[in-house]
Amino acid sequence: MFTGLVEEVGAVTSIRERERSKQLQIVAPRTAKKIRTGDSVAVNGCCLTLSPHRDDRLTFDLLGETLDRTNLKMLRRGSGVNLECPLPADGRFGGHFVQGHVDCASRIISFEQSKGDHRLEVELPAEFARYVARKGSIAIDGISLTVAEVLPQSFAVWIIPHTKRHTNLGRAKAGRLVNLEFDILAKYVERMLPRRAPRG
Repeated sequence: MFTGLVEEVGAVTSIRERERSKQLQIVAPRTAKKIRTGDSVAVNGCCLTLSPHRDDRLTFDLLGETLDRTNLKMLRRGSGVNLECPLPADGRFGGHFVQGHVDCASRIISFEQSKGDHRLEVELPAEFARYVARKGSIAIDGISLTVAEVLPQSFAVWIIPHTKRHTNLGRAKAGRLVNLEFDILAKYVERMLPRRAPRG
């Protein structure tokens, strides 16, 4: 379980093609000191398992499902990725419940400055729109954010300077894919509510 509080922005050093997968290597000095082979790490909000590594370089295997559903397929050498280690049992909970199970990758519509902050608008696929509510939580590239606006085909959040400086949103621009994970609480509520019979 994660909370959506990014601990470090790692830099992609290589992406190697395998027969049915890719191998991703990231340099991340702070994260490397805290984890061991087999541990889980959220990479742009996607929960990945750490392969054998050395020094400050982290290695992950990316399978087809991960590549199909996330923006990790778009990474290139030098790309910045948000990293978060799992929340320890005695850790401080500061964001919201983030599983690291990305629902979809969606495109940024706009990222515009307004005084000291930035407004980020992202496309909202119709199949997931029911999970987004104004003032509700959402994870964008693994960052816990609060929905400010829900629009017919998109939603918007406000990014404060600290978040822009300490996450990969410092490089955000229109057209870029971001990973979205919708609030797990909304999914459970939907599951528990009785299904309405179709009218007519």
